[in-house]
Amino acid sequence: MNHLAHLFLAPDTELHRVGSLLGDFARGLNPMTLPEPVHEGLRHHRSVDAYTDQHPDVLASKRLFSARRRRFAGVALDVLYDHYLLRHWDLFSAIPVDEFIDQVYAELQNHREVMPEKMQKVTAQIVHHDWFRSYQELDRIGFALDRVANRIRFTHAFHGIIEEIETQDSELESNFLSFSRTYRHMRSAV
Repeated sequence: MNHLAHLFLAPDTELHRVGSLLGDFARGLNPMTLPEPVHEGLRHHRSVDAYTDQHPDVLASKRLFSARRRRFAGVALDVLYDHYLLRHWDLFSAIPVDEFIDQVYAELQNHREVMPEKMQKVTAQIVHHDWFRSYQELDRIGFALDRVANRIRFTHAFHGIIEEIETQDSELESNFLSFSRTYRHMRSAV
């Protein structure tokens, strides 16, 4: 779900970035059939996820959510961390954010042939609706999270999770900034 962060943290080649996004679409896919840089990007995605999921700052952020929504805290944080990455872009990159976003949009369009069908559809939506720029606004994060909630097929309390994010924004952001100090480790985690 934290698509922008995975693209940003991936090794700096087009196919590595495509592979880093593939991690959210790889179910049922034989990674050995992929071009090696795409496969490496996929491994990088999984390494970043494993590192992130056990990080103390991320675990502390999950605990900030109410008991009824905590089950979905990881999903919410994935999208929210893309927002915080954008909010603090200048701390992490000398490349202007719009330049990076335009670059990855072009790469996603240029390498559709290595993507499973579902990834092709989602990346087309990402580009067409300019998801990454929309993530600069916190209310758009709420909209994105409610779209995710609409796809859940069982009874849940995920809708409206943005209310808890807004209430805890300062502490969640602080945890993100603390966690992000380790991004260099994640960037080289292949």
